[in-house]
Amino acid sequence: MCPTVFSTDPEQYCSQCERLKSQCRCQPEVTAPSNPKDVVVYVGRETKGRKGKGVTTVRGLPLSGKALQDMAKKLKKQCGSGGTLKDNVLEIQGDHRDKLIELLKKQSWQVKRSGG
Repeated sequence: MCPTVFSTDPEQYCSQCERLKSQCRCQPEVTAPSNPKDVVVYVGRETKGRKGKGVTTVRGLPLSGKALQDMAKKLKKQCGSGGTLKDNVLEIQGDHRDKLIELLKKQSWQVKRSGG
């Protein structure tokens, strides 16, 4: 089966990534809840699958798309460290749990420490 090379139907394509809607990887924008205290954000540390190197993980942020990327950038900058965003889980290199918990609490998120 041959992929579509050209189509005059603009409804078939995603307006953000310009892929066919059936192959779109974009997620709809989700705005933050009106009360961030309704959501629990978990901050933990993982070393599994990283050859002993630890990363701090942030799970449960009810953001997606650009808002989540902006939050990741801001938190990485505050920690002075690199990191990545995988499957809506923010991974920051190193052990920054205490700093991230304080930063997220200042933004009115309900934060819980996960793991040890």
